Amino acid sequence: MSSQEIAQEIRSIFPDTEGPIVQYLSGYLVDDAGEEEDVLQVANDILSSLGMDRPDDVKRLMARLSDLLSEQLAARAKNSGRPKLMKLDRVVDLSKAGAMSNTIALGEGVDLESINKAKASRVDVKKLEKQEAKLRAKIEKRARRDLYEGSKLLDQHRKQASRSQSYEEMFMKINPLDASASSKNKSKDIHLINIDVNFGSNRILSGATLTLAYGRRYGLIGRNGVGKSTLLRHIAMREVPIPPHITILFVEQEIVGDDTLALDSVLKADVWRDHLLKEEAALNARLAELDKEGDDKRAEEEREEASSRLVEVHARLSDMDAESGPSRAAALLAVKKISRNRRNHLVEVGGMWKASVISQVVKEFFQHASRTRSCAVCQALLLLDEPSNHIDLNALAWLEDYLQTWPGTLLVVSASFSRAFDRPESAATGRMIVLSCGDSVATDIVHQHSGRLDYYKGNFTQFYSTKSERDRNLRKEYEAQMEYRKNLQAFVDRWRYNANRAAQAQMRLKILEKLPDLQPPEEEETEKFRFPEAEKISPPLLQLSEATFGYTSDKLILKNVNFDVGLDSRIAIVGANGSGKSTLIKLLTSELKPFSGECNRNGRLRIGYFSQHHVDTLNPNMSPVQFLASKFPGKTEQEYRGHLGNFQISGMTGLQLIGTLSGGQKSRVAFAVLSLQNPHVLLLDEPTNHLDIEGLDALMTALNIWNGGVIVISHDERFITTVAKELWVCADGTVSKFKGDVQSYKVTLFAVSTL
Repeated sequence: MSSQEIAQEIRSIFPDTEGPIVQYLSGYLVDDAGEEEDVLQVANDILSSLGMDRPDDVKRLMARLSDLLSEQLAARAKNSGRPKLMKLDRVVDLSKAGAMSNTIALGEGVDLESINKAKASRVDVKKLEKQEAKLRAKIEKRARRDLYEGSKLLDQHRKQASRSQSYEEMFMKINPLDASASSKNKSKDIHLINIDVNFGSNRILSGATLTLAYGRRYGLIGRNGVGKSTLLRHIAMREVPIPPHITILFVEQEIVGDDTLALDSVLKADVWRDHLLKEEAALNARLAELDKEGDDKRAEEEREEASSRLVEVHARLSDMDAESGPSRAAALLAVKKISRNRRNHLVEVGGMWKASVISQVVKEFFQHASRTRSCAVCQALLLLDEPSNHIDLNALAWLEDYLQTWPGTLLVVSASFSRAFDRPESAATGRMIVLSCGDSVATDIVHQHSGRLDYYKGNFTQFYSTKSERDRNLRKEYEAQMEYRKNLQAFVDRWRYNANRAAQAQMRLKILEKLPDLQPPEEEETEKFRFPEAEKISPPLLQLSEATFGYTSDKLILKNVNFDVGLDSRIAIVGANGSGKSTLIKLLTSELKPFSGECNRNGRLRIGYFSQHHVDTLNPNMSPVQFLASKFPGKTEQEYRGHLGNFQISGMTGLQLIGTLSGGQKSRVAFAVLSLQNPHVLLLDEPTNHLDIEGLDALMTALNIWNGGVIVISHDERFITTVAKELWVCADGTVSKFKGDVQSYKVTLFAVSTL
């Protein structure tokens, strides 16, 4: 059957069909169709498109074509059952294989014997399997590791959280009673070389040198998350080899409040005194029991032993002037202006005083416990972690004055040493001196960074000046060295193949090869925080009108308060601890309801509240990503991590347990939670606590460019000056606008305190 005959049949039914179509279809049916194609179906589709309104003619033509092509279609069907040409998966070398083996008919035409011979001659199968097994194990391990890189970090955190050991037990284990006696005529300096400090698999220090001279006061600084608190904890727990005769007192960032009375909390700060008093009571009780047992030999020996020990206990209590402990503790409470009612009935007082007393009295007395005992039992090494958090200006002044008289070694951590306050030294001279838990206290600075400790003489101001000068010199030296190397290399490149100067070029090339590897100076890292733009809403936003509140009706904290907040508000609230600042914030958030007066709030208003105890609002057993997902579901993990990155929680830090993060990193997580609320107004209660200086700068910049309202409670002068436009003072049961700046307020405050 020829293509011309097929064409004639098509034209007989569809005479008006264009020539190219008829020519294509006839050629396809006879010669061009593939072996696996259904030629009749293809032809039917084409003809149906030509005769859409003539289906009967299409059927008649297809029947005729089927008869004409019957022999050709039968031959195609027969050929389709034969072996087909295929592309081999592997190269077959016919010159080496000789004749094709019998396996060519198997496995769809692939010569298996030739392939196996090639494999055996080229690859070590055992080594290949071993490497593939290693690769699979590595991939599986990486897939399972959805938390922080070192699982030991999380295990260690869980062990610490599950410890049932009390503070008193830990203190007595670290500082046994005979430690002070064994320290006579021994050096109390600490010099440890080549120490390593790890937190799980996270390396904090590597080959560092720890040097603390007795009587010196060291300030430990570094970025949030660098491991300052971890280092202090290792020193306190003697996980680095501190000499056993050196006694240690350690105060952590957060001290958990309980139902203990304020006076008892202060007395329990002197653990040795408390331990000896308990032992004295136990010995007296045992002696009373022995007196009832009679005069047998065993009882007499035990009575004699108990009496001898009781004499030793009395001697130790006498040395530390234990009897005057309650009166001196009560005097301390009086100095801190805590009334007898608050001192003796802490549990019955409202939450504000409980937080104030616990954070202010207990923490300070832990820090300065030598006030309640003689120098004979004074701790040789005092470790303070963020001691200035949560305390007001007066408490900070008292803390600074006392630390300057500490007779032993002091190591204090503060994330931001920019929190400096000025006060007049005397009303007569009006001369100003710096007040911070840092500049007037520190005699030396320890800079923790890059897994090492660098030491500087002087206070923080001198440190920053010295470090800046050192960084400039290092940068100049690095640039000069790079220019020198560049000139050497340029000479070598130019004259290396010149016969007259090849020797000189070779000499310079040897100089280049002998030069040590040059590391560029560390660049100062900058941080950026970013809050989402607040949408516009019509005023009034938030108002207190003649609001009065107290935790009990007979003891009012705030009376007749008038306070107005708008999108353009930039207000700082200052005042002594316990004056009602946090209570005012809780009234604004509607957490508390006023006894009288009104709190008017726009129905569309969204408020972001940053509590000074924001750590308690975070779940320590979740990662930051998981915590955000629990509070604001519906986003992908990448979106949560990107949002945390707006507050410098990046990389694997977003997958760590929150309980393993530093205080500054927890603050950043809290800010990330705030920003996801898309607030119109931010109420920030002590937001600078725990933040390092870079984080503080980033927060101030973000707040200044944000278009929402900001109300802050802070004792940080630089923060208030940078962020706030108005200053309100909380005192004497009310809140009023102060006509002046922070400096004027402090002059007034310190003038009153000296009266």
